[in-house]
Amino acid sequence: MKEVQTNKDAAWKQRYHLSSVAWVRTARQKPAQTMLVSDKTDAFQLYAVDRTTGAITQVTDDEGGVPFFNVALSPDGRFFHYLQDTKGDEKGHVVRRSCAGGPPEDITPNLPDYNLRGIGFATNNQRMALTIVTEAGYQLHSLDLDEQSQVQEPRLLYQDKLEFWQAELSADGALAAVLSTRRTGSRLYCVVVFDAETGAEIGELWDGAEASVELTCFSPLPGDERILGVSSKSGQKRPYLWHPRTQERIDLELPDIDGDMLAWDWSPDGKTLLLCHSHWAQQQLYTYDLASSTLTKLNHPSGTYDLSVGPFGSFPQFLSDGCIVSLWQNGANPMQVVELDGRTGTQKRILFGPDDVPVGQPWRSVTFTSADGTPFQGWVATPEGDGPFPTILNMHGGPHYAITETFSPPAQSWVDHGFAFCTINFRGSTGFGDAFKSQIWGNLGHYELMDMVAARDWLVDQQIAQPDAIFLNGGSYGGYLTLWGLARRPDLWAGGIALVAIADWVANYEDAADAMKGAFAVWHAGHLADVRQNYVKSSPITYVENIQAPLLIVQGFNDTRTTPRQMEQFVAKMKALGKSVEIHWFDAGHGKLDKSSATDDQTRAIQFALDILQSRTK
Repeated sequence: MKEVQTNKDAAWKQRYHLSSVAWVRTARQKPAQTMLVSDKTDAFQLYAVDRTTGAITQVTDDEGGVPFFNVALSPDGRFFHYLQDTKGDEKGHVVRRSCAGGPPEDITPNLPDYNLRGIGFATNNQRMALTIVTEAGYQLHSLDLDEQSQVQEPRLLYQDKLEFWQAELSADGALAAVLSTRRTGSRLYCVVVFDAETGAEIGELWDGAEASVELTCFSPLPGDERILGVSSKSGQKRPYLWHPRTQERIDLELPDIDGDMLAWDWSPDGKTLLLCHSHWAQQQLYTYDLASSTLTKLNHPSGTYDLSVGPFGSFPQFLSDGCIVSLWQNGANPMQVVELDGRTGTQKRILFGPDDVPVGQPWRSVTFTSADGTPFQGWVATPEGDGPFPTILNMHGGPHYAITETFSPPAQSWVDHGFAFCTINFRGSTGFGDAFKSQIWGNLGHYELMDMVAARDWLVDQQIAQPDAIFLNGGSYGGYLTLWGLARRPDLWAGGIALVAIADWVANYEDAADAMKGAFAVWHAGHLADVRQNYVKSSPITYVENIQAPLLIVQGFNDTRTTPRQMEQFVAKMKALGKSVEIHWFDAGHGKLDKSSATDDQTRAIQFALDILQSRTK
């Protein structure tokens, strides 16, 4: 039996300590300046990259680092914006920092603390917009900037109890747009546009209760108020262009493309769109010439080019010099910032990335078939040699997220220690159609578990996994599914490793941030007061007596998504029943930022699994 490789030079630890990038943006008015958030110095800090010289300058040196989501860059490249909270609780105020250095400045000092759901800027840099969440509900505010870029008092444009996201502004700042659930009450969206001065509603784009209309951006050209986005009305996501004042609309049908075609950016000259074909969790970039209606496939390296964190994800960006700047990673290469030729897709250079990457095992895409006949996708990596192996079955967070081909230090660390690693895009994942995503609503855990069991059976049938040595693992919603799988099919698993998990949907709803309660209401088909039975039925704590396998939990004291009280109660009940449970608490919110604690957690997880396997050989 293998032991944990504790040497600081072990390949798996080196991967964790490679510098990574969590966000990148190039200033629209200053294309030579790219800003990024990286953990090059352990904690995440802000860096400036001069695309002309290649020089890299560290801008911040904050203890504990700066956030790598809920962030934005002003079009003139002067200010970096983010939500300043308390130890990761995701509630506070948006602050801005000069990209030349200096202290943070609160831009909404007279508002109560809030959660953030969108930051947007007019291309002319004279107005910005925020979507925030308080006890009063979801709010869209516009904030004017004077000639010295001083931020004026926020002006409330729109408020709703139902979820809405993003805060996009037209190039001249006259219009503001959000992604709203007001038509369905669920995460099938419509786009609503307002006058950014008065709050008067200008227009709405909705494609019916079975479709979702999503929002990318306004045209970058002054006077052009068209919106670029995607709609799933055809059953697959397809780009559209829509003018909210005139209601004129063009849909890019693209009949020869199977799968979703996502709209990622609009070139600064307004002539070209940057699109991404996403099919079974694999990405291919295209450009679309608006004048000729010509779709061009780009010849870029395979891998993943986005990092989605709600509306604050980092996506490839067209620049005025014809280049595309993007994050990029694949199974063998860690996240880095690359520059692609905008005409061909050829990688021109790496703007920011690590050297001397330890070789790992490749990922391969596989298709599973669930018990009800539904196909779903996942990724598998195995150690050298012949199986079967002890195996990690991993579930991602979200749940509305998808795992594409990524560089994963946790996955490779398991493989280095003799485990096969499989991560699945279960029902509820994005990129496989709206029906696939929404099928879980109102019955959380049911279809996901069906898919988990199908993946397990396939791994055993293919002689990849040892039947009695399969461990469940995941974080956030994946942590919930880890607990859920142990409780609902206790006969199938050797153990579980859950990070920032949900054990009790009832207590979690009661304690969660206001912004999360809207999401929970979508997933459970109603708020707690209306459909309490759904929350109880889908909670692992309801079935805690069934759990047989040992469980390791890592949880944050300040988490407002997967809250601490519900986990304290779950662990207490486990211990009262004599179940094997180990919990480690950390003093932060929904995750950790520093590399050293991440390697400590992974060491603990690997040792936990190895101890279980070792105990069975005695």
